[in-house]
Amino acid sequence: MSWREKEQERVYSDEEVRERLARELPKWELKDGWIRRRYKTSGWKATLMVINAVGHLAEAAFHHPDLVASYAFVDVKLMNHAAKGITDKDFQLAAKIEEVIMWQPGKEEGSALTGTPDDPRFKYLKYD
Repeated sequence: MSWREKEQERVYSDEEVRERLARELPKWELKDGWIRRRYKTSGWKATLMVINAVGHLAEAAFHHPDLVASYAFVDVKLMNHAAKGITDKDFQLAAKIEEVIMWQPGKEEGSALTGTPDDPRFKYLKYD
């Protein structure tokens, strides 16, 4: 099936979405028909890096979120427009975004990558 053909995708009920978010993506919420997550940053440069990372993942997945950006945060909103609701595409892209944005190499045992220093000069994301 080509990308132009309308796919029949399962749309989850609000209750199913909330249950799945609680189980798989606890920092995400359902609001106004979208699943959403706010990523807090340390400033504009970090905000732009988050936007670019999300943009790369969305383009690679060919499933595009709405983004709201400010100096120290990025809001990511996902909903499958073609299906008019929340589908597996939304959950899967949200999970990949969460994995990439919240990755902290310094927290991985045995990693040669140390992550950003605990120093205000190098603040990046506000990890939760």
